[in-house]
Amino acid sequence: MSIIHGLLEKISYHNEENDFVVAKLREKDKRELTTIVGNLSGINPGESLKLTGNWVHNKKFGEQFQVETFEVTIPATLLGIQKYLASGLIKGIGPIMSERIVEKFGLDTLEVIEKKSKRLSEVEGIGPKRISMIKKTWEEQKEIKEIMIFLQGHGVSASYSAKIYKQYGNQSIEIVKENPYRLAHDIYGTGFITADKIAQHLGIDQNSLIRAKAGLLYVLNQLTEEGHVYYPENQLTHKAREILHVDEEIIFQAIKELSKEKELFLEDLEPEGNLRAVFLAPLYVAETGVARRLMNLKESPSTIRPIHPEKAIEWVQQKLGIELARKQEEAVLLAATSKVLIITGGPGTGKTTIITAILRIFQQLKLRVLLAAPTGRAAKRMNEATGWGAKTIHRLLEYSPHKGGFKKDQDDPLEADVVIIDETSMVDTLLMHHLLKAIPPHAHLILVGDVDQLPSVGPGNVLKDII
Repeated sequence: MSIIHGLLEKISYHNEENDFVVAKLREKDKRELTTIVGNLSGINPGESLKLTGNWVHNKKFGEQFQVETFEVTIPATLLGIQKYLASGLIKGIGPIMSERIVEKFGLDTLEVIEKKSKRLSEVEGIGPKRISMIKKTWEEQKEIKEIMIFLQGHGVSASYSAKIYKQYGNQSIEIVKENPYRLAHDIYGTGFITADKIAQHLGIDQNSLIRAKAGLLYVLNQLTEEGHVYYPENQLTHKAREILHVDEEIIFQAIKELSKEKELFLEDLEPEGNLRAVFLAPLYVAETGVARRLMNLKESPSTIRPIHPEKAIEWVQQKLGIELARKQEEAVLLAATSKVLIITGGPGTGKTTIITAILRIFQQLKLRVLLAAPTGRAAKRMNEATGWGAKTIHRLLEYSPHKGGFKKDQDDPLEADVVIIDETSMVDTLLMHHLLKAIPPHAHLILVGDVDQLPSVGPGNVLKDII
């Protein structure tokens, strides 16, 4: 790591999404300006900066200083003060006005703005309204700098400091002091490990309840990534103790508190209640929701009119030029009579032939049929095999990355009489819950898959559990 000092000359580029900045720094005793890059939220031309980071070579732009952390000091020269005020940072002061103010007050300019703002009326063109605007903006900028200095002083990088300020605004210091573990929940990219380091800087006790609660949620989220929907309480306690290095009693207390706050849900795994399952709230809602909605769908009346079994099989075989095996015939007929049907089997067992026959019959009945699969590749294969338009489940449910949710749900259900899902073994619990919420009560659901295939990457083994 290297440390450099200098006066910020100008900002060449600023990405407002992530606060990435490219700027020019005037270092003492250097004729050429230094290019600095990094997450430099809140810096302004004219400020004196102390920067910690590394020198890097960019093929296109040459040598640059990659900033890790920075400290800001108020400009101490007339040129620095004038650049600082002319940067547009303070509303009511532009390049011409900054010259007038600095000419009038010299090195005392910033002290006048902060402590004797009424004296600004001595400068031509500044009245009470402009003084009020200047004072207000000055206070806001001062507050931002205090927050950034506090956060970076407690081990928070410049980029995370910017994210924290964007999330909490002028309450940033208060919130971080009170419970730094909130960062892991509220700010994307700030996990428990980062929040725990900040907590250590702040002197929060390792055995504190807020740490145990945040740590438990972290452990459960890690287990979710391994495919678990829930975890036995005794095993969870053991894992949490290993990771957090706290007493068992604190873990039990944390589970109790999180359960009261509806962050966790507990279910008995044994009739005697000696062993409990611990769920994260979203997974508990999804797991119980899948079971409830499947049952409701199964029991809701169908709108598909009855068909003559023998005639239907004879007709579809003739249309497709095939002869169905007995098990395939049963599956085709069940599709027309069962509200929820599972078709399972390994490669080459005729699942695609069954789907094609079902589609041909439903097409003849003029039913609205939707086909989907969990991945783009699976949807494409389904489309090629059946000749019927298939989508990914996310596209079917109209997922919006900006809103972070699905448009289609119980309030805006799919317009379908039949929904067929292929490669169901790859669908996790959360996605299945979203899918079932969007299926109208009258519709039929057909789940197709191979239980011996690898289960979903996400939590749950839905197809196997349903079977």
